[in-house]
Amino acid sequence: METTIIYGKNAVIEALESGEREFNKILISNNVRSDVKIEQIKKLAIKNGVVFQFVAKEKLNAIEPDGRHQGVIAQIAPVNYVELNDFIERNKGKTTTVVVLDGVEDSHNVGAIIRSCVCAGVQGIIIPSRRGVLINSTVEKTSAGATNHISIIKVNSLVSAIQKLKENDYWVIASDHHAEQNHYEIDYTDMNFALIMGAEHAGISKSLLKLADFKVKIPMLTNFNSLNVSNATAIILFEYVSQLCRKQKTN
Repeated sequence: METTIIYGKNAVIEALESGEREFNKILISNNVRSDVKIEQIKKLAIKNGVVFQFVAKEKLNAIEPDGRHQGVIAQIAPVNYVELNDFIERNKGKTTTVVVLDGVEDSHNVGAIIRSCVCAGVQGIIIPSRRGVLINSTVEKTSAGATNHISIIKVNSLVSAIQKLKENDYWVIASDHHAEQNHYEIDYTDMNFALIMGAEHAGISKSLLKLADFKVKIPMLTNFNSLNVSNATAIILFEYVSQLCRKQKTN
C-alpha cells in the first residue's frame, strides 16, 4: 500500500474519527507524556483495528525533521481525491459552495484555508495538479484534520473546471484587489458559488478572471500589502456564513 504521513495529535485523531483514511500504523514516541489525546489515539486505534507502536523519539525526528510531530506520526494511504464530475453529481439539488485555489504554493496556507472551509460549511475545494500544493503532511497538520471532512478535487485545468461548474449553475466569484465591489456587497445566499482565491503575489490568472461573474475585494484602511490568502479566504467565507445566519434568524 502506498503511504504518506500525517503528524500531530489533532490531525491523527481527526483521521481516525473520520473513518475515511486507510491506516498502515501509528508511531508514538516512548518519550511523550501520556495525556488525554494520546489515550484517545490509542483507544481509537484499538477500536478501528489500527496497529500502533512505541518507538524512540529519534525515529519520529528522522521522519519529520522539524520536530512538529508532537510525539505522534501515522502512516496512512494518500488522500482520496474526488473527481469533479462526481462531486457535482453528488451535490445536485443542494446549495453548494466550492473554493478554488489558483497557484497557492504554501502548504500552511492551504491547510489553514481547508480548515476555514470546513468551519464555514464549504463542501469542496479544488486544487490544480500542477502550479500549486497537493495535500501533504504539512497541509494535514495545519488543517488540524479538516482534510478528512471536505471533498478535495484535483484537476488538470482550472479553466475547464470553472467552465464545468458554470455549466452546472454555479456562480463564480473571484477575489481581486483591483475589483470595484466589496466582498460584503454580494448576496451569497441561495446560490451555488465557486470562490476563486489566488496566490499572494501573482493573484488570479487572467484566464480565470475572465470567467468570473463577480469580482470582489476586501476593503482595507491602509495601503499595506494585501492580506495573507488564508486570512482573505476566511474573511470572505465568514461574510457568507454571517449572511446565512442573519437570513435564518429573520425566517
